[in-house]
Amino acid sequence: MSGSGRWLTPTGGYLRGYSHSLNPYVGCSFGCSYCYVRRMPIGLFRGEPWGTWVDLKKADPAKLRAELKREKGKGPVTVFFSTATDPYQPLEASAGVTRALLGEMAEEPPTFVLLQTRSPLVARDIDALSRLGDRVRVSMTVETDEEEVRRAFSPSAPPLAAKWRALRQLREAGIDTQIAVSPILPHSPTFAEKLAAAASRVVVDDYFRGDGSGGKRSAALGMRELHDKNGWIEWYDPSVADDLADKLKALIGNDAVGVGADGFAPPRVIG
Repeated sequence: MSGSGRWLTPTGGYLRGYSHSLNPYVGCSFGCSYCYVRRMPIGLFRGEPWGTWVDLKKADPAKLRAELKREKGKGPVTVFFSTATDPYQPLEASAGVTRALLGEMAEEPPTFVLLQTRSPLVARDIDALSRLGDRVRVSMTVETDEEEVRRAFSPSAPPLAAKWRALRQLREAGIDTQIAVSPILPHSPTFAEKLAAAASRVVVDDYFRGDGSGGKRSAALGMRELHDKNGWIEWYDPSVADDLADKLKALIGNDAVGVGADGFAPPRVIG
């Protein structure tokens, strides 16, 4: 096991609107090529390739309730869950840490929690998510609608068909759900229509706004070269995200489309 004995970490900088982050694991077995965490100390100095290791956090999930109560005494608690790992990576199927944390949150609800994942395993916890009501929003990463592209950039991540199915299950259960096209990857001409049909809200982000360094981390990870190698260099441009955002706004309205970091912010009216 690794990590702090506490669950909630005060935030700042990129995570505008959030008071805390929460990461149930250290490391991530999805190992996506573009993941900005690869360029952070946890990814650079472990001595093992990113994507080949995952550790459980040290803290007992039951401690989260006390942490939430204490922090709520200081003001609104808005939680980004998770920022440096995926809360529903394969280990979660057996470890159940994320599920346990959601249970604690239901007993001492934060003001708002954004649950960010790329895994269809999140649909397993529809019952736990329902207990949080309008205090939770599930954000599912869907960077493309082309399996060839998904395999080129994130071969160990879940297939697209499973993501679309999970999104449908969440929406049918009444869970507030958004899609995070983050980072945007090469996609089909009908991607916007598919996104609009699958979620009531979409956030579009790219390498230039979304890696916390103005694109420098993504460049260091060789993202331009990977695009070029596959014949997709024309997609490596900020205008790609802007074009998709414009299409989505025409389909589902300006208020339902976010761009960059601001798109991940909590709802304007929460409580």
